[in-house]
Amino acid sequence: MRISEKAIRTLCKKIFHKLGVKEEDAETITDVLVEADLRGISSHGVARLKRYVDGIKKGKMNPKPRMEIKKENAVMALVDADNALGQIAGRFGMEMAIEKAKNAGFGIVSVSHSNHFGIAGYYSMMALKYDFIGISMTNTAPLVIPTFGKDMILGTNPLSIAVPANNQLPVVLDMATSVITRGKLEIYKRMGKDIPEGWAVGIDGKAETSPSMLLKNFLEKRGGGILPLGGEGETFGGHKGYGLTFIVDILTGVLSGSAFGKHTYESRYPNLGHLFCALDISCFRNAEEFKEDMDRYIQELKSSKKASGEKRIYVHGEKEFENKEKNQKEGIFLDEKTDRMIKEISQEVLGVL
Repeated sequence: MRISEKAIRTLCKKIFHKLGVKEEDAETITDVLVEADLRGISSHGVARLKRYVDGIKKGKMNPKPRMEIKKENAVMALVDADNALGQIAGRFGMEMAIEKAKNAGFGIVSVSHSNHFGIAGYYSMMALKYDFIGISMTNTAPLVIPTFGKDMILGTNPLSIAVPANNQLPVVLDMATSVITRGKLEIYKRMGKDIPEGWAVGIDGKAETSPSMLLKNFLEKRGGGILPLGGEGETFGGHKGYGLTFIVDILTGVLSGSAFGKHTYESRYPNLGHLFCALDISCFRNAEEFKEDMDRYIQELKSSKKASGEKRIYVHGEKEFENKEKNQKEGIFLDEKTDRMIKEISQEVLGVL
């Protein structure tokens, strides 16, 4: 079924507000979830609502955090998020990075003691309206195996970089550093479908195609896991994805003093770390000229020769912008299980279906 953007926004905000989240913060959390669905990233949209509702109820996510700036200078800051929902911490961190970039040309903010923050692209795109380049990244629960390993040590650890253009759509790279995310496995499980070989391995280190089995292995920490970007071994560059995953964890978890690797989600609180950066292009060159060059580059990529049978070359973020335009008109798609879950939460929290 499809549901209007306005209806799902209203419902989600009511649910979070009822659970003790401040109205402004409830709007932020809802905005991140709905933006994911609008952009076609349903693995991180309202299908994740139960995760946050349960997190608040079980005391793992603080609905009314007190953000504390632990260290700060003209270009950087370290923020303790007080176990906030990640969306609240994410907006706070990126807004601070942008403000520093306005004054100093560059801003970098490290956030500790946070939670899952949704799509990384939401925060990098916040910098676009200022003609800044935005960067965001986070560590996650350990679901990924290192190259030549078979135990879950690393997270899917996404990163996003958003770059403004002029007449062309902005370039928005928003990617996990693993082959897939846990959310993708959950989608396949809801659809009752096996995943392709090459996405993940079981406890014996061999290809596993059952999303249910993989999710059970994750829950019980039995071993196996998702493969790093590039897949198994070094033949197709799996060691490069492994390196990216490792580096993102260092820049988010280790640098901020949060948990890292297999230690995230080890205690009552997930204790995730984030990193947010904003870069003022005008400190290097005229921003309009930069955006004109970006337009030219994008056009050259898209107009280059296509592979046999292919009609179009996409630039990162382009499909998502087109999805958003379509879904704002037609409504957000909800599969049957997600629709049922939302109704159950509405009944439980608000007393209405």
